[in-house]
Amino acid sequence: MARPIGIDLFAGVGGLSLGFEQAGFDVVAAVEYDSIHAAAHAYNFPNCSVVARSVVGLKGTEIRRTAGIGNRKIDVVFGGAPCQGFSLIGQRVLDDPRNALVREFVRIVQELRANYFVFENVKGLTLGRHRKFLEELITTFEDIGYQVRAPWRVLNAASYGTPQDRERLILLGAKRGLPLPDYPAPTTISASEKVSVPGLMRGPTCADALGDLPDVEMFDELLKLDDVEIANWPEPSAYGSQMHCTSPAAWHYGYRRRWNRDILTSSARSDHTAISRRRFALTKHGKVEPISRFFKLPPDGVANTLRAGSDAARGAFTSPRPIHYLYPRCITVREMARLHGFPDWFRFHVTKWHGARQIGNAVPPPLGRAIATAVLNAAGIKPERPKGILPLGPTPLLHMDMSEASRYWGIAIPIGNRDRKSGNRKRKQTDIEAHFQKELSYA
Repeated sequence: MARPIGIDLFAGVGGLSLGFEQAGFDVVAAVEYDSIHAAAHAYNFPNCSVVARSVVGLKGTEIRRTAGIGNRKIDVVFGGAPCQGFSLIGQRVLDDPRNALVREFVRIVQELRANYFVFENVKGLTLGRHRKFLEELITTFEDIGYQVRAPWRVLNAASYGTPQDRERLILLGAKRGLPLPDYPAPTTISASEKVSVPGLMRGPTCADALGDLPDVEMFDELLKLDDVEIANWPEPSAYGSQMHCTSPAAWHYGYRRRWNRDILTSSARSDHTAISRRRFALTKHGKVEPISRFFKLPPDGVANTLRAGSDAARGAFTSPRPIHYLYPRCITVREMARLHGFPDWFRFHVTKWHGARQIGNAVPPPLGRAIATAVLNAAGIKPERPKGILPLGPTPLLHMDMSEASRYWGIAIPIGNRDRKSGNRKRKQTDIEAHFQKELSYA
């Protein structure tokens, strides 16, 4: 029996793609305008067709053609439009032109005749003047023949096995006449909660997430590179073991990947000053360091919401990575990934800036998996574990700067470029093309 198929709009690096795959879907197409994100998605999901362009004017027929699915039924379309237009951070303006992308989401759902949709966005869409926008969005879905589960809900990833406090608005919809999905019941109690709930286990802590990762400051090469081979890994927690995929169950209903579990990836380190280290060391767990405004992780609690940085057009601010609970330094991209629920085989752009931006923009996969499972339950589909192991994509996809990635996809540069020509992270275009030819020959 063929697995149900899904399409990811505004896919980013693929947090929702991974969650839906782990639940039992085949994600056959991912639409992503940011060329750096599109490249990382292509690396991690080699059997998914990436449509590297804007959704504006994108036809459902083009998505079908690119994915090679012909007229097959599409079980679900999921995703969330870029949320800067109505985020709680910064100016909230209802008529922000970026909100038009939400209407493009509705149009594509209709053109693809998807049985179900999942729309996710920031909690800010539920507050103040934005409530009217949300109500109009639900009415628009109803006008094109979809039911929407009411009342809508804001879900916290910490309630679904993620060691991070991260709330997202989730809309669940079904074609009129099909069973509506229910919102998934929480599976864990946040490690930061002071209460207990019968039948629910305490969720993973920051120490559970990061305790088995080697201290990157033991490796000078990580000042120039983003990966290093580790001879002996510390003993992991149950959560760490799941992230390192040490058992078949850790893959859930997703495809296993071929990867080297002895390589610590996405771990380029920062070279902090002695003054910064003193400030970080003096900061109490769960508090904000007053100068940098960085949050210090509590070992027995969860992380604050991990944010994406801004592009060059808005100042090129690096994502504010938290301070490690044990070491006087900011956490690495890999450590951010652990706090977000990304397994260790999943890789990001080699630079700290792009890697942190990819994670900060993503939906935590455990939350996505819980939502996707709710859709499967409504559709009456029993998930099946796929056979075989997939190779990951060619690694040069993770090394390209914005100009190179945009040329690779044949699109305009979507955000302000911020290329850092440091160490081995900057590769010439000719080197990238040579690497692609070599790796594509056996990938």
